[in-house]
Amino acid sequence: MSSDRLTVLVAAYNEADALPLLHPRIVAALEAVPGLDGRVLYVDDGSTDGTWEALQRIAQGDARVALLRLSRNFGKEAALTAGLDRIEQGAALILDADGQDPPELIGAFVAKWREGFDDVHGTRVARAGDGIVKRSTAHAFYRVMGRLSRTPIPADTGDFRLLSPRAVAALRQLRERHRFMKGLFGWVGFRQVAIPYERDARIAGGSKFNLWKLWNFALEGITSFSTAPLRFATYLGLATAFLAFAYGMWIVVKALRWGDPVAGWPTMMAVILFLGGVQLIALGLIGEYLGRLYMESKQRPLYLVDEWRPGDAPASAPDQAATTCRITAT
Repeated sequence: MSSDRLTVLVAAYNEADALPLLHPRIVAALEAVPGLDGRVLYVDDGSTDGTWEALQRIAQGDARVALLRLSRNFGKEAALTAGLDRIEQGAALILDADGQDPPELIGAFVAKWREGFDDVHGTRVARAGDGIVKRSTAHAFYRVMGRLSRTPIPADTGDFRLLSPRAVAALRQLRERHRFMKGLFGWVGFRQVAIPYERDARIAGGSKFNLWKLWNFALEGITSFSTAPLRFATYLGLATAFLAFAYGMWIVVKALRWGDPVAGWPTMMAVILFLGGVQLIALGLIGEYLGRLYMESKQRPLYLVDEWRPGDAPASAPDQAATTCRITAT
């Protein structure tokens, strides 16, 4: 039945070594679940190594595999969106291409879905292979997001999750250009449940995220789902103005009562630099939000498709031109 159809969505960028090792694990996990019509959809996010060739070899040996190739690297969030746009029947399970999220948990995810949950997400209790810096920054990021955002974003939870058909349909309605998928998953709501698991080390290759990319990713998430930075800039400006006013009154009182024959150069420079720094921070925060409005106003497509190869019975098989026109119009 369509309610028992599940498509495993894997977005890959330069994962030619990992994918041949990951696919047999996905197939074994799907076949272990009784009464499940399992499919696999791989999205090549403009890889520059042999990822597309590796995916073609996988598809030749498994008719359940569908392939989608983007015209260039649009980023993981756009690649996931492109894959979800092709899944119009059944549920979707998002899985990283590096093998860190175990596909062996598919059975447990499906069991929760069949109980009536719409968002079954994996919550990491351990992160094998990650250094202390990455673990600590990830831990801090989720806690900060939980404080700043009104949208519920589960802590220590990535993209590894199963989404019911109505959750997938809801996500397809969200066409914003600056996409923070973890926030979008929480925004659509519905019934959610967490499954704790231990995250493994990569099965092959190296991480595509360095500290600079992770910082920008965190900034994207905070500014996409919270206006707290702008509010903080407002409060900081008010506090600074109050302190400057109080200090100015103190200077006037001191000059009237005791006199002030010598101008204080260090004091003046300290005040000027402090106020200038506060103003630049506030302008930078405002600029981040204005930049997002500017990008949204262009109404460019979220992605462009280079090639679409459905499996033997694809969940959805629109032609490339129709897909591009539909996305552009949103």
